[in-house]
Amino acid sequence: MLVKTKAIVLSALKYQEKSLIVKCFTQSEGLKSYFVPSAFSTKKSSQRIAYFQPLNILEIEANHKNKGSLEHFKEVKISVPYQTLNLEIVKSTIVIFLSEVLHHAIKEEEKNESLFAFLETALIWLDTHDEIANFHLILLLEITKFLGFYPDDSQINFPFFDISEGHFALHQSMNCINMQETLLLKKLLELKFDSSQKFFTASERQILLKILLDYYVIHLVGFKKPKSLEVLKEVFS
Repeated sequence: MLVKTKAIVLSALKYQEKSLIVKCFTQSEGLKSYFVPSAFSTKKSSQRIAYFQPLNILEIEANHKNKGSLEHFKEVKISVPYQTLNLEIVKSTIVIFLSEVLHHAIKEEEKNESLFAFLETALIWLDTHDEIANFHLILLLEITKFLGFYPDDSQINFPFFDISEGHFALHQSMNCINMQETLLLKKLLELKFDSSQKFFTASERQILLKILLDYYVIHLVGFKKPKSLEVLKEVFS
């Protein structure tokens, strides 16, 4: 079946000497993996490989057999030419980190157009803004809405957050983060991308990042913390 759709690149793995296996989150088909033969063997290789940088937004035409095997591109082009994401070290570090998170977090092969639209809008925002210190935290939290484990804030006045149950609690159990950490999470729940980026200190961001990744580990089977986590911590320290 010939499919035309937008796609966000989650990962690109070199296969043998000349080829790539590219994992994408597509707008119309959900999660798909593609085989790119001879990606490193032609004069245009560098241009082709550049298409598959982490979180690039593509327009693709592809043959989908939908048999659980690797699919094949017929045509690929950049949908949104980024101006800053691949050039600025802080932004490129955020992109690598988030691509790893999404690679492990998005499991379903069914389409999720609302998640795709959110990610596309968020990435364009990141590319076009300079004050981005809280971007990765807000994005990690917002994604849980689409994956089904956004914190239940119906009892947000309670002093503790139960990380296992995903709700606020009156009394602290072994699954609860402490009161100070809960206050930080409550502040994060209020933020939007355009909110002041000076809302948290560097150390508070590190605490929130740990809370969010622990939350993902608990609620997503098989989720692995990104290898780029330490680099991200260094950038925001």
